[in-house]
Amino acid sequence: MQELLHKIVFVGGKGGVGKSTSAAAIAWQSALKDSKTLLVSTDPAHNLGDIFNQKIGGKITSINANLAALEIDPDIETNNYIKGVKENIKGIVHSGMVEEVHRQLDTAKASPGADEAALFDKLISIILEESERYDTIVIDTAPTGHTIRLLSLPELMGIWIEGLLQKRQKTNENYSQLLNDGEPVEDPIYDVLKKRQERFSAAREILLDPKQTSFVFVLNPERLPILETKKALELLDNYHLHVKTLIVNKILPENPEGEFLSKRKEHERQYVTMIEDTFNKQELFYVPLFSNDITDKQQLEHFSGYFQKG
Repeated sequence: MQELLHKIVFVGGKGGVGKSTSAAAIAWQSALKDSKTLLVSTDPAHNLGDIFNQKIGGKITSINANLAALEIDPDIETNNYIKGVKENIKGIVHSGMVEEVHRQLDTAKASPGADEAALFDKLISIILEESERYDTIVIDTAPTGHTIRLLSLPELMGIWIEGLLQKRQKTNENYSQLLNDGEPVEDPIYDVLKKRQERFSAAREILLDPKQTSFVFVLNPERLPILETKKALELLDNYHLHVKTLIVNKILPENPEGEFLSKRKEHERQYVTMIEDTFNKQELFYVPLFSNDITDKQQLEHFSGYFQKG
């Protein structure tokens, strides 16, 4: 259970494996231990509201005394992100070019990766600012591919911004020597980039600190979720983000009735063995297949009880 109660807990996995329910259960366990907890959903198909049977949405909403939740809307965050960029270029871009630059920025909203950049910006704000108000932040991420791109952004964008900063600095030095008698040039763009670099660096430091951040993946005992999880863990390892905990969800009863379920159980045993062989370095938590969906706090507490060892 220790890996599930870090300062920051990312919960990922293939769509449909029970990721949101697992994230909600981790947050619920954290809150039960008197830890001030924030549960954040970045998955466009939000269903935290369904699990807690109350409207959550884009503002931090109280679930109980120790638990709050937030569903991030990628469209709203992309609009806010573009709006912020427009604010940053005020007074920098020539007045005759402002309209054209704004038009291009509005077009960029629909470009691939714009929503991820905006989402990452929001997550950085949550990790850096909300950390002061909460003991634990549990982040329910979108299905696997999106999660990988999101978690690799601190390193990728850090390198990109470092390159931009070096170019700006070189240009400013040349400009100073030629036109400004060697005096430093005020460059608001450089200042904005430097501030973003510092935020990315701070977020990356937290993400890479195993004492503060843990990564949990949810999978079912089936072939495709196993293969997808294996690929995801290998990719995250490349970014020095190591997954130490897996939740194996929807395990069938040990002695199922009927020929159909008995055959399914035989296959499942093979996949459980495959999971134990493939992920022998990870801690595994097994959660049974419930006869009904998790739709209230009592059921959620029962679900979260399977995260206890021993």
